[in-house]
Amino acid sequence: MNTGSEFDVEFRAVAKRFGTVTAVEETDFQLPRGSFVALLGPSGCGKTTCLRMIGGFEQPSAGRVLIGGDDMTGVPPYRRPVNMVFQHYALFPHFDVETNIAYGLRQIRPRLSETEIMRRVGEALELVHLGRFAKRRIHEMSGGQQQRVALARAIVNKPRVLLLDEPLAALDKKLRIAMQMELQNLHRELGITFLLVTHDQEEALSMSDRVCVMNAGRIVQFATPQEIYDRPANPFVADFVGKTNSLTAVLSDADGVSAIATLGDGRRMQLVSGDVANGPALLSIRPEAIRLSRAAGDGERLRGTITHRIFLGASAEYSIAVPGIGNLLVLSGRDSGGPAELHEPGTEVELEIAPEAPRIFSVQT
Repeated sequence: MNTGSEFDVEFRAVAKRFGTVTAVEETDFQLPRGSFVALLGPSGCGKTTCLRMIGGFEQPSAGRVLIGGDDMTGVPPYRRPVNMVFQHYALFPHFDVETNIAYGLRQIRPRLSETEIMRRVGEALELVHLGRFAKRRIHEMSGGQQQRVALARAIVNKPRVLLLDEPLAALDKKLRIAMQMELQNLHRELGITFLLVTHDQEEALSMSDRVCVMNAGRIVQFATPQEIYDRPANPFVADFVGKTNSLTAVLSDADGVSAIATLGDGRRMQLVSGDVANGPALLSIRPEAIRLSRAAGDGERLRGTITHRIFLGASAEYSIAVPGIGNLLVLSGRDSGGPAELHEPGTEVELEIAPEAPRIFSVQT
């Protein structure tokens, strides 16, 4: 293994085709050593195929996959310095916890001593907080405990890269959140590279230090969670990651710093624009970036009528019909100093959008 490589995983012009179907277009990316990266995208976008090519369960149709700087072309899964945690764990139900975790160690050649195997198993069990469950049968464990057994089995061989194929999908929400924190703690303790495949945006943003968004076999953005959310690269990322409002507009007076946006109802807005051109545009505005208040009748702001309200405890989500523009989604937080006013459906409200709030995408005609 090339210990001098700064990247634990590299894709160099990698593509994967199944007959006439292209699952992954020719792509390049690198995973820095010790990083926690999430592959995020809708079903069928190619993220699991990428994971399987790293694990050796699929071979690229073109290009090369490198792990630790070494070319993995033709290297079988059991010879690669990686381990995978599958969505449904793939544990041996007729073995106890200890035997499940030790299974991979007993396949190593030359053989490890039984003392060394038990030492490593004990360390792995302590890492996932299952030390007292070593002799318990798999069918006697809860879903969260089985997930921890699968993690222990994957890390006991001390892989360079841990591959996680939607490992939390089968858990309920409360347990899923707890296991997200467990995985983050485990990543910090082990210091190895984690690659998580998920279609859950919240999971990707909360757990990883880099997010790779995929669509139709291509990487469309590779950045920090904050950059992905605040500065999406295109309308797909803006719409897929979190919630957003998409408003059509026509830009004028764009000078690289500001621009005027004319909305569908003829209203003009001053925007902080950046490098965009005059002409048709799409404005992506996050629901929490819109300020909501009762209509005051000054006519300066957007005005609409609340059609639906969803109470979320710490906040409320409103759907607001705005004439000439359409329905806007607004997330209104509640004041931590006391209960905030909840607006009822049918209430007329005014909406304030700060000049820097919209993410602007030019539209090709």
